[in-house]
Amino acid sequence: MSSIKLQLADDIKSAMRAKDALQLTTLRLVSAAIKQKEVDDRIELDDAAVVAVIEKMVKQRKDAIEQFAAGGRQDLVDKESAELQILTAYLPAQLSASEIAAIIDQAVGQLAGQGVTGPAAMGKVMGLVKPQLAGRADMGQVSRLIKDRLS
Repeated sequence: MSSIKLQLADDIKSAMRAKDALQLTTLRLVSAAIKQKEVDDRIELDDAAVVAVIEKMVKQRKDAIEQFAAGGRQDLVDKESAELQILTAYLPAQLSASEIAAIIDQAVGQLAGQGVTGPAAMGKVMGLVKPQLAGRADMGQVSRLIKDRLS
């Protein structure tokens, strides 16, 4: 069993003991999503796959916050924000903008050496940087940085 799943199970027990309903509900949602992915794919998820599931949930929360804010539902914005904060605690430490830029520059330089340049190289650069940045950076931001760097 992966270390993140073990941590999740321990935190669920702690939330039950502390009677922290929000944390308990959020952690159970994460646990259910992980189990669903395992059942669907008939595999046991490792830490990288668990992080991917949590990242998807984080993205959903961010989208929901945006929608609820646009709709003027501050109560739901607050709830989603609290869930987002709980979920982000299980993600690896985020890289700084300069660290992300350095990884992108390295990938662009590597591809330029192979004669691949310009906006057409977007997919190839993304393919090189994604394994290094997965779970450690917002991939939407990474995509924008790559696009800026290549144009």
